[in-house]
Amino acid sequence: MKRILLLILLLSAFPTIAQKLEGVVTYDRTQDYVKIMSRMSFLSLDQKERMKATNKNYSSRPTQMVLYFNEDQSLYTNADEYWRSEDGRWSYRNSDYTIRRDFKQETKSDVIEMLGKTYIIEDSLPTPKWKILNQLKDIAGHICMKAETEDPVKEQKVVAWFAQDIPVSAGPEQYYGLPGLILELDLNDGDVVVTATKIELRDVAKELTANKKIKGKKIKTSDYDKIVKDHIQSSMKAQENPYWSIRY
Repeated sequence: MKRILLLILLLSAFPTIAQKLEGVVTYDRTQDYVKIMSRMSFLSLDQKERMKATNKNYSSRPTQMVLYFNEDQSLYTNADEYWRSEDGRWSYRNSDYTIRRDFKQETKSDVIEMLGKTYIIEDSLPTPKWKILNQLKDIAGHICMKAETEDPVKEQKVVAWFAQDIPVSAGPEQYYGLPGLILELDLNDGDVVVTATKIELRDVAKELTANKKIKGKKIKTSDYDKIVKDHIQSSMKAQENPYWSIRY
């Protein structure tokens, strides 16, 4: 009788054990324009003051992003086509930004609109060099561990907080490769912060397999990095903010 009871318990638990880990994360992406511009030593004081005054017209409402993921793939993109201020006075179309990762095949396929063009970056998927630290933080009900790396192209410090209880390598923006889902990302000490506000474990096969046809120029990661780096350098020489036309 005990053996039969044990067998029933094991069989009833099996669907839960075999269930694939997948779901969708909603993030708030906040960009501090004034803080970003204050770091730009190549801008004049007058430029900084004018830009600061201009940005007062914009609400601090964040851009909402979504990440669909399972153990093998992820898709990160805008939650809505348009950004709107809380008072409804300001709105603009979000630039195309779709980041696909295939962890099993170790490939990437990104669609990024910048500098008036749309680029399709298809390439292999090297893992970022992370330094995992001992600090812990609660994000959206999950205890997360801290990790750091650097963006060599934009010369930015990158801090990620990942949840070990969700053991997938996915994350927001173009970051991934940790032993847990990244629930918060901090670029350059608070210039941009991307924080998970909702995590829903559900079937996301439809979203991950959706293949919207987008026209754009196909390039490799090295080509994309060169375009970004050249734009930043030319903007600095011209004493202009490079991040009006590329993603920070």
